[in-house]
Amino acid sequence: MGQQVCMGAMLKCSFGVAPGTLMVLPANAVLTAVPDANIMDNKPMVNILPFGMCQSLANPMVAAATAAALGVLTPMPCIPATTAPWAPGSPTVLIGNMPALNNSSKLMCMWGGVIAINAPGQATVSIP
Repeated sequence: MGQQVCMGAMLKCSFGVAPGTLMVLPANAVLTAVPDANIMDNKPMVNILPFGMCQSLANPMVAAATAAALGVLTPMPCIPATTAPWAPGSPTVLIGNMPALNNSSKLMCMWGGVIAINAPGQATVSIP
């Protein structure tokens, strides 16, 4: 069983150079100390904070900087570009009428990065 993810969870992008933090708005009424996340907590710069520098050549800023540096990979500041929800989420637990987010879920960035959950933010609640 996975663990329920909540605000403050540590995230890692496959093309980022630093960990990020998941922010969850307190819109979902759940009786816990911090807000719990669902699969729709995927909004860039609201829920998904930057991962330092981006190293993906699919990112136009990185591609332009790398071309200007004559092909030497030049990371640029990360601006997450997530449009799809987290997948797969919990099939049986709903938060705000959406599947709850568990620590095995992944989120795709438009620039090719895979965002994974390193630490769920809590260790007491397990969900499928």
